[in-house]
Amino acid sequence: MVDVYSGSPRSYATLSGVDVIMVKATQGTNYINPFCDQDYQAAKKAGKLLGVYHYIGGGNPEKEAQYFYKNIKGYLGEAVPAVDWESYQNSSWGDSNYVRKFVDAFYKLSGVWPLIYVQASSLNQVANCSKDCGLWIASYPSMNWKSWSIPNMKLNTSPWSTYTIWQFTGDNMDRNVANTTKEGWKKLAKGSNKKPVAKSKNKAAWKKKQGTFILGQALKLHESPHIDSPAIAKLPKGSIIQYDATLQGPLRLWLRQPRSNGKYGYIVAKDKYGKLLGKLK
Repeated sequence: MVDVYSGSPRSYATLSGVDVIMVKATQGTNYINPFCDQDYQAAKKAGKLLGVYHYIGGGNPEKEAQYFYKNIKGYLGEAVPAVDWESYQNSSWGDSNYVRKFVDAFYKLSGVWPLIYVQASSLNQVANCSKDCGLWIASYPSMNWKSWSIPNMKLNTSPWSTYTIWQFTGDNMDRNVANTTKEGWKKLAKGSNKKPVAKSKNKAAWKKKQGTFILGQALKLHESPHIDSPAIAKLPKGSIIQYDATLQGPLRLWLRQPRSNGKYGYIVAKDKYGKLLGKLK
């Protein structure tokens, strides 16, 4: 596994021989990695297993958890979330209750316990999370270890029985080994005891509204209003869709196109980030 951030070469996201890519998503409550989705999508296209992480800034732990969730909720179920607890740029370093508050808040929102990244010498600061969260431990034989050969060294993970991820280099590249299978990683992404995510009291419903949508990019026309549903066609940029109803789902704005025999086609007008993908008239 390699973890990548804005300062990493973009090629790290598709590195040959690496099975897992962990992408930095957010930090504190006011930073989003501008290359997060670019690296994430490149890694996904390359067939990598996926993860996203938040770097603690040390502000209010509940607000940081909310900020992380808000910006990565579209990846949940596919990517393993993680929280990065380090001393650099962290005003709450040394607070042994901070990460506990963060992971509790994140779990309430997502139903998934995040992994916890921490240096081996500071395990005591996150020990109260060991029963719920997997461990991503950083421990190097030396800062000159620049090899994928796993070092032969004693690794203390207590109170965890073992690690989920071990980062064993941190100089020219953050090299890691994951202590799980492909199936195990996917299980971590989905959560083993998932709670329902809080939903709006107002259930999403179709609203009758006629209009025209001009595609600003190539988009798929789907058989049903689900992003993974089969495509009827892939429409090129500039195509014009006449729609008769709209649906604002939890992530995307859908338009309904009447077709022959009383059937419909469905297209995304706004993506999960709220970006309009064309012109509505």
